[in-house]
Amino acid sequence: MLEVLASGLLDTVQDGGRPGARDLGVPVSGACDAWSLAVADRLLGNEPDAAALEITALGPTLAVRQTCVLALAGAELGASVPEEGRALPVGTSQLVHAGTRIVFAGPRGGRGLRTYLALAGGIDVPLVLGSRSTCLAGSFGGLDGGPLQTGDVLRPLRPDDLTAAGRRWPGGGFDPTARRALRLLPGPSTLSAACPGAYEALVATAWRVSGSADRMGLRLAGPPLAVDAAAAGMLVSRGVLPGTVQILPDGSPLVLLADAQTVGGYPVAGIVPAADLPLLGQLRPGDPLRFRAATAAMARAASRRQARGFAALRSRLERGTSWDLLADAAG
Repeated sequence: MLEVLASGLLDTVQDGGRPGARDLGVPVSGACDAWSLAVADRLLGNEPDAAALEITALGPTLAVRQTCVLALAGAELGASVPEEGRALPVGTSQLVHAGTRIVFAGPRGGRGLRTYLALAGGIDVPLVLGSRSTCLAGSFGGLDGGPLQTGDVLRPLRPDDLTAAGRRWPGGGFDPTARRALRLLPGPSTLSAACPGAYEALVATAWRVSGSADRMGLRLAGPPLAVDAAAAGMLVSRGVLPGTVQILPDGSPLVLLADAQTVGGYPVAGIVPAADLPLLGQLRPGDPLRFRAATAAMARAASRRQARGFAALRSRLERGTSWDLLADAAG
C-alpha cells in the first residue's frame, strides 16, 4: 500500500480504457502507452490491461505504508528508495518495505515521458463504465476522477501477494521510448478534402512536438499546412480516435491521444495506427517527429508482429529464461 506524500506533474490511474462508452461521448482514456502498461502488469502476473499508475515526467513521492511488490515500465524517470540507496529501474518488479519512500528524480536518458507503476492484481479503485481509468474531462474514474493528490492511497487488489518480486522484463523487442518514424494512414476522403496535399506534406516534413501537448493530443510545430477554409467550414463532425491527425485552422497538425474527444469537425489528414500509439504516448515537448506512409495492410501486420513479440517475451519471463535478442517485435 502506497500513500502520496507529494503529487507529481500528472499522475493518474489508467488501465486499458473504456472504448465501449464512446457512443455516450466518453473518451477512451486508458494508458497513453499501452505496451508499457502491459509490461508492468505482466511483471506482476496481472492482466496486461490492469489498472496502474501513469506517471508523467516528474513523479510523485510515495510512502510505503505496507510492504508490497511493484513493477515499473516505460520511460526511465529515476525512481529510487532513498532510505535504502536503491534504484528502481524500469522493466523490473521490486519488493518495497513499509517505512520507506519511493521518489522520482525525473527523466533519464533523454527520451520518453511516461512510466507505469503497477501493483499486484492492479490498483484497487472502482470500476466506472467497465474501466478503472481516470477520465480527466469527465472527472470520474481512477481516484476521485483526477490526478493524485497528497494523502491519496494506492491499494493493490492482491495486497498479500509478494511472489513476483525480483523479476526482470526480457531485453530486446519493441521500445516505445525510442524515436522512430510513425506509420501514417491516409485520412478518410470526406474529411481530408479540405486539406489537399496535407498527407503528403505530413510524410515529407520534419516535425517537432510543441509545448501544447497533453493526454488529449500533441500539437506539432512546423510549416503550416494548406487548409481550404470554405471546405473545412462545411465539414460535419465525425467520430475520431486516438491517432487521428487533425489539421487546425492555422494549418498546425494535432495528433489525438488517449483522452481525445469522441467527435471532431476539423479536417483529418491521416491516422497513426494502433501499433504506433505507444510511441506517440512517450513523445515529449520538443521531441522531433517524422511520419512514414503506410497502408491498412501494413498497420494490421505491424499489430500482429507486435502481439507475437509481446507473447514471446511474456513466455520467456514466465519461464524465467534470459532473453537478450528479439528481432524488432514491432516490425
